Amino acid sequence: MYYDVFEAQIIDELSFSVRFADGLTGKVQFLPSYLYSVFEKLKNPDFFKQIKVTDGFVSWGDDEIDLAPAPDTMYQVISEKDEWLLS
Repeated sequence: MYYDVFEAQIIDELSFSVRFADGLTGKVQFLPSYLYSVFEKLKNPDFFKQIKVTDGFVSWGDDEIDLAPAPDTMYQVISEKDEWLLS
């Protein structure tokens, strides 16, 4: 699909850039308040750096954490605002 993530690269602590299958690019930023429950591991900078793209979505580690249900939402927000802020 056009909203499948093709590439993800770390920009800074808790932020990364994405490029979608159709070429759209943007930024994803986590606020610390979002990092609880399953996302708490992302507080560890070494773990956060394990970002990768798996089957069109962003994931970390051995697919322990992912944004699988969200690529269409991520695409829509980035297409409107250039950035998806997770708070």
